[in-house]
Amino acid sequence: MLSWEEFEKVEMRVGTILSVSDFPKARNPSYKLTIDFGAYGIKKSSAQITHLYSMDTLLGKQIIAVVNFPPKQIADFMSECLVLGVVGLNKEITLLMPERAVDNGWRIA
Repeated sequence: MLSWEEFEKVEMRVGTILSVSDFPKARNPSYKLTIDFGAYGIKKSSAQITHLYSMDTLLGKQIIAVVNFPPKQIADFMSECLVLGVVGLNKEITLLMPERAVDNGWRIA
């Protein structure tokens, strides 16, 4: 079981996708994302969300991500945050997003 104190250490924040590009070197089909988290800065992430999202539909979308994991090397790319989503039956990912626009960097509680 996860303690409340451990959960409070997880920094889930809202960010807006600024750019999207293909990531052909990833093991599974993925995009490279650049995300604005307001006061928490601009971070990059690799996200396996190609099944349900095209690059042009992702631009400007607000997403939820964990921003306090250490960077992770994925092929030749350094991922700085973990974009959160729901894993479907065929492993397709549906992004978690705020129901309405909020300020970048706001914390998920």
